[in-house]
Amino acid sequence: MLCMTSMAALPDEPRYQIKTVCEQTGIRPVTLRAWERRYRFLNPGRSDGNYRLYSERDVALLRWLKDQVDGGTAISAAVAKLKDLRRRHEWPEAPAVMPPPEAKGQNPPPQMAQKLYRALVTHDQPGAARLLRASQADFDIAAVCLHVITPALVEIGEAWHAGRIKIATEHFASQFIRGWLMALMHAYPFRPGKPRVLVGCAPGEFHEIGALMFALLLRREGYRVEYLGQDVPVDDLVSYARTEHPALVCLAAGNPRSARDLKDVESALARLRPRTRFGFAGRAFDLQPALRQQIPGKFLGPDVVLALSTVRDLLGV
Repeated sequence: MLCMTSMAALPDEPRYQIKTVCEQTGIRPVTLRAWERRYRFLNPGRSDGNYRLYSERDVALLRWLKDQVDGGTAISAAVAKLKDLRRRHEWPEAPAVMPPPEAKGQNPPPQMAQKLYRALVTHDQPGAARLLRASQADFDIAAVCLHVITPALVEIGEAWHAGRIKIATEHFASQFIRGWLMALMHAYPFRPGKPRVLVGCAPGEFHEIGALMFALLLRREGYRVEYLGQDVPVDDLVSYARTEHPALVCLAAGNPRSARDLKDVESALARLRPRTRFGFAGRAFDLQPALRQQIPGKFLGPDVVLALSTVRDLLGV
């Protein structure tokens, strides 16, 4: 039953998982996480497993923000309006809301990540495929990438460095995940009229899973994504962009040497007409944030979800 009440009177006890909140508000998980990181207007609680928990007041607040955005207000302006109200110790008028159902039981991502790790290190392909399908059914694909696949691969890398697994096992795991991501990316169709985006890895960069995850999320959004893979030569890339006219080129760098090889990309692309924008990301820029200031172009963000939001802002769609 719908209820109308004062937002200030709504319970602020953290209760609901992000999946439930998104079902009730109509906000996609990737969008909600990006809003939270960029504008910091919510302070969700945490479960024993360190997952976000939202209150009924949070749900009402998010519904109000979505109403503002759906009505043509930019999210930045809506958040500014909210913060102005809160500075005056006021709340927005609460929209009519349907109380969210209790969160459904499910294996949390860390548990799924551990199961995926065990399946991969034992070369259990059917088991790994089942776990990925189950994760995809329970969580947004961005959450699967960030909180299931990435931790499993990090643990595999650490196990290899420690001598607990063979290099063949590490290669098997990487190629299995690469194949799954690639198949999923190609399952998403292009949307007519969406901008064209080229995604790949910096020169000398051979760790491509992060770039491939990003390409997958862009394709899911409907962008006309071309994934170029590992070790993309800058001169060849610029020559290709000159004939194909992408709206945006995104390159990932995992080490500082590869990152520094990107210093001339922005200036080369800026000379093209129509102009092609340049964005970069990767572990190198996370480990050494000062590198972000040394590379002309747009730093997309420390993870694929925030990078996706940055692309939306860059391209205006």
